[in-house]
Amino acid sequence: MTSQAPADLTFEMLYSEPSIIGTLPIGQCWSADGTRLAFLWNDGGHTFRDVWIWDGASQSRRRLTHLGEGRTSGEPQGISELAWIGEGRLAFVLGGQLYAVDAVGQVLPLAIGTPNIHTLAAAPDGASLAFLSGNALLALGTETGAQPQTLVSGSTFVGVESFHWTEDGRLCFVEADDTNTRKIEIAYDARGEARRDRVVRAFPGDLLTRRRVGLVDTKGGAPTWFERPDAEDAIWGYGVSPDGRSLFISSSDLSIKHHTIYLYDTASGTRSTAYAAHDPAKIRPDWQVAFSPNGEGLIVLTDRDGYNHLHLQPKAGAALQPLTAGPWEVAEFFIDAAGGTIYFMANAAHPAERHLYAVPLSGGEVTRITGPAGIHVPTFARDFSAFVDLFSDDMTPPELFVQTLIGKTDPVPVTQSPLPAFAQRQWAEVRYVKFKSHVDGAELMARVMIPQAFQPDGTHPMVVGSVYSDGLLNQWGGRAAHPSWGIDQYLAARGFVVVSPEIRGSFGRGREWNRAMLNSYGTQDIEDIADCVKTLTDLGYADPKRVGIWGSSYGGLMTLMSLFKKPGFYAAGFAGAPATNVWHAYPEQGWIMGLTEGEDFIDRYRKQSALFHSAGLKDPLTILHGTKDEVVLYADTLALVEKLIAQGKSFELVTLPGTGHAWAKQDRTLTRFAYGKLAAFFERHLKA
Repeated sequence: MTSQAPADLTFEMLYSEPSIIGTLPIGQCWSADGTRLAFLWNDGGHTFRDVWIWDGASQSRRRLTHLGEGRTSGEPQGISELAWIGEGRLAFVLGGQLYAVDAVGQVLPLAIGTPNIHTLAAAPDGASLAFLSGNALLALGTETGAQPQTLVSGSTFVGVESFHWTEDGRLCFVEADDTNTRKIEIAYDARGEARRDRVVRAFPGDLLTRRRVGLVDTKGGAPTWFERPDAEDAIWGYGVSPDGRSLFISSSDLSIKHHTIYLYDTASGTRSTAYAAHDPAKIRPDWQVAFSPNGEGLIVLTDRDGYNHLHLQPKAGAALQPLTAGPWEVAEFFIDAAGGTIYFMANAAHPAERHLYAVPLSGGEVTRITGPAGIHVPTFARDFSAFVDLFSDDMTPPELFVQTLIGKTDPVPVTQSPLPAFAQRQWAEVRYVKFKSHVDGAELMARVMIPQAFQPDGTHPMVVGSVYSDGLLNQWGGRAAHPSWGIDQYLAARGFVVVSPEIRGSFGRGREWNRAMLNSYGTQDIEDIADCVKTLTDLGYADPKRVGIWGSSYGGLMTLMSLFKKPGFYAAGFAGAPATNVWHAYPEQGWIMGLTEGEDFIDRYRKQSALFHSAGLKDPLTILHGTKDEVVLYADTLALVEKLIAQGKSFELVTLPGTGHAWAKQDRTLTRFAYGKLAAFFERHLKA
């Protein structure tokens, strides 16, 4: 079959229902015996997901529920969560209500009258189900007629934030207290009326959410609490030892410069320090901690040696023993205690790839498990006999594959999501191009989408974006936080080279590579992007006079800073929900911009805020922002607009009434409108 030329791509074709790229499968979970896989999916490309089962014996899938039949565009997203309860039954959430479905597809309600249910987790023995109702923690026996029991109650500003089961059947959880956290009102007009939302929203220097870890028995009784010296410190992980006698909390100060792993006796609550480290230039909290199978030591993922790697701490206070090493980084790990193996995700093969690897618990040779280049996201059977792999690469939307670990057979496809029309089209080629920083010589890489009939003759227009950290990913659409795969393909189909550059502050290149980003919003990052542009234009990928840049949120900040501080370098910039003023950032942005401490912090914040650099604007600019945004305040955009007007600058403002921070994901109509504005803007300013 001949592929269709890409030039006739439309936003209606790219962002519609059913979706040409299909429906992303989610919620995958294994039965207790590891023979069946349940997941949520729609095989017709619609948004409503039903429950599907893949059977290992027959190597086949079947649809278990049919609740989405007849539902099309505009209907709810369908079933949102899934958990096995007992033999052959699954619990699921639909519209905030809890249901169960048996092996033949019969659906029955559970926990009738309990609202806003989410975060399902079945006990290790399958005899109980824990979940959150709002921010209260409840448990429900899986026998017929059982009623939910509230284990930890919630209130307006205090409640359970996360939890997990312990091996002995208790629940370990984090309670968050926002009583003293700032509350703000966001006023906006939408659908013909004035509205006002009240949200919890801290700013730099404010009092923070207070958190504590608790342990509660599902049989009832008051929780046991495990306090830290400062309840406003962040919690990055927590867990109970296999024998139930010890508990760890991985914690840090707000700036993430001080990392501490506390160890507690679960009976007495006695606290000690298992591990502590200080790094004055750290900007990423990529830590992960777990008890070793014997419960006496810890497995610690840390960049203590320069890159994020696995370490064994044999006992509290002992020196860390490296289990992996090399100029690459581990993203996360999973412990197979019975098999004596640690499985982990890493970018050892290529900076843009994530593969599954294995290493013995005692250290030794590292073995790569996954084969195809791309991004792999595994979900393991409880006995680690197999895993289901959510796999995608630059040319392939995400699909599920089952791969056994015992016998190590080839992956078996479980889903086929894209519509037939997907295979009939010619999609943009993707290349990876290395470039170097002129600031410090660091090596970086760009993901480059090539239009049809491309020749490196320096004549093509180029769009850089959406710019953001962690954007170098060999998967469909690259960075998936925004549905930018469609706008990328649309621009490539119209002759644009589309580039996603790697920037400092991203995962995978090590501690020293990232240090340059400290206190450097709008400085080192925009230099990395400019070095990418210079390299590609020197190689003939694009006309240096026809390069545009865009991004949203932090990417909007980089877009504005690039235009304000490098006038004439870009031909145009499009900033979505731009973080113009770091005075109104979340306190956690202090990892990079620094805290509100020291005599220099006012000058430091001004240097990292686009609001104070607007005098440099000389090139075409469009700002797009939703009035309901609680992450980046619309008021900050208006403050910049007022300043640009006073400075006599020319620009365009696109306002999205009643729209939040994720403006590209609210609904398809809005997505088509917003990306249509972006495409028309670059067509107007970058085409000869």
